[in-house]
Amino acid sequence: MKNSTQNSMHKKLIAVLAAALLTPAIAFADNTFDGLTKAWTFNHDENGVNNFLSEIVAFDSTTNSLWVAGVLGVDVLNATDGSLIQHINTTEFGNINSVAIHNGLAAFAIESNTITNAGTVRFYDTATRSLSAGVNSITVGALPDMLTFTPDGSKILVANEGTPAVYGAATNSGFPRTFGPAANDPAGSVSIIDVATRTLTATAGFDGVPTTGSNIRTNTGMDFEPEYIAVNAAGTKAYVTLQEANSIGILDLNTNSFEKIVGLGAKDFSLPGNTIDANDNGIINFASVNVKGLYQPDGIAAYDVDGSTFIVTANEGDFRGDDGDRTRANEFGETGDLRRLRVLNTESSPGDLFAAGTRSFSIRDADGNLVYDSGDILDKAAASLGIYDDGRSADRGVEPEGVELITLGGKTFALIGLERTTQAAIGIFDITNPANASFIDFIVTAGDTAPEGLEAFILNGDYYLAISNEGSNTTTVYNLAPVPEPETYALLIAGLGLVGFGANRRKK
Repeated sequence: MKNSTQNSMHKKLIAVLAAALLTPAIAFADNTFDGLTKAWTFNHDENGVNNFLSEIVAFDSTTNSLWVAGVLGVDVLNATDGSLIQHINTTEFGNINSVAIHNGLAAFAIESNTITNAGTVRFYDTATRSLSAGVNSITVGALPDMLTFTPDGSKILVANEGTPAVYGAATNSGFPRTFGPAANDPAGSVSIIDVATRTLTATAGFDGVPTTGSNIRTNTGMDFEPEYIAVNAAGTKAYVTLQEANSIGILDLNTNSFEKIVGLGAKDFSLPGNTIDANDNGIINFASVNVKGLYQPDGIAAYDVDGSTFIVTANEGDFRGDDGDRTRANEFGETGDLRRLRVLNTESSPGDLFAAGTRSFSIRDADGNLVYDSGDILDKAAASLGIYDDGRSADRGVEPEGVELITLGGKTFALIGLERTTQAAIGIFDITNPANASFIDFIVTAGDTAPEGLEAFILNGDYYLAISNEGSNTTTVYNLAPVPEPETYALLIAGLGLVGFGANRRKK
C-alpha cells in the first residue's frame, strides 16, 4: 500500500512540476495533503490512570514511540499502531507539564507539589523507559511549564513560568486597573542545562533587560512568566513567549542572557479582514468592532528563510490564573454584541477596549516585527465547517494554541492547533514566503477536542502528525504525506527555482 501511495505521490509531484514550468501561479501546496488520513487514536482513559490528561507529545526516533505527558505521568505509545507500551508514573516528583526527546534521552518538566517551589527536570532513557543512569534530576525554577532541546541536542532550555499561588490585589477600582505584586511570586526565568555534563549552566532572568515594542503588560501583579520556547536553526538565539505580558523575550545562547523583551503591540479588530464574533448568543456574526486585541502568544516555532530567522506564534491570549484582570465589556458601558465580550481591565477604558488574544497566528522577524497575521481566517474557516463554538465567541474565539512546522516538497507549512472548536481542528498554512502565507485546509478530527500538543515526525517513509487532545484525553496520529523520493525532490526544487526566477524577472 505504501509503495503505491509513494508512486501516486511521485506522479503528482511530476505533474505539479510540469504545470509549474508552464504556469507560475500553480502552487505545490494545493495538493500536498490530498492523501491525508487518520492512522489511529488512543484514549488515555483506558490506561487505568485516573486524572491523566493528554497534553504534550514527543516522538522518539530510536524506539519509534510517542511519549505523552499528562499531569500524573507519561503514556508511552507505539507510534505505528497507537498501542500502549507503558505508563510512567511521575507523581512522586510532582505534576509533569512537558516532555522533550533527543537521541534517546527524554526530559520531563515537573512542577513541585507546592507550585511556588523549585521544580525539576528528570531524565529518562527511552530504551528502558526508566530514569537515566548517572545524573537524572536537575533543580530548575518554579513551575517549569515547557522545555526543549536545542537543534544539536547540546542544551535543554526550560521555561520556568513562576506563577504565584495567590495574586496581588487591585490598587484602584476604576479602569484601567492596576494590581500590586503578589506576596509570593517566584521569578520567571529560563534554565539552561548542559546535556553532556547534566548540569545547570545558567538561569536567565529578566531583571534589567531592556524593552522595546509596545503594549507590554506590567500592571497585572505578575512578573514576566515564560510560556513556550523556540530556538533558531543555528542554536544561537531562543525566542520565549511571555504570554500574559504580550511580549517575547529574545535569549542569546552565547551569553545565556536575555538581550531584550519585545512588546508585540495590538491588533485592530475594526480593520477589514480582522472581524470577530464578539457575542456568545448562539448567532455567529463576524463584524468589525471598535476593539483591539493583544497577541499574547502561547506556542511558538522558528524557521529560516534564505538565512533569516522568522518566528511563528499562536496568539491564544490569556488572563491571570484567578481571572482578576478580566471584565465583561458591559462594565465599560458597552451594549449590543460587545456587551459580553471579555476584555482586559488592565488596558481597557470606556470606548477603548482591549481583548486577550487575536484569534490568529502571526509570523514575525527575528526582532519581533510583525510580518504576517492570519486575520479572521481561522474563526471563519471553523464556522464554514460547522465546528465554530459560538459559546467561546466572547472569550478568544477558536483560541490558537499550538504550533508545529514541517517542510515538505521544498515548502514550509505551519500547523496551528485550535483549542476551542467543537471538534479538534488543526489549520494548515503555507508559510514558505513569510509575508504571503496562505491558508491550505483544516485537519478536523472527529471525537477529539482541545488539541494541546503537536508533534510532526517521519516513520517508515511517511510524514505524520501526532496531536495530544486535552479535552477528550486522546492522542491521535495522522498520516500527512509520503516523504518525496530524493530525485523527485531535487527535480521539483530545480523546477520551482526556475519558476521563481521567471516571476522575479517579470516584476522588474
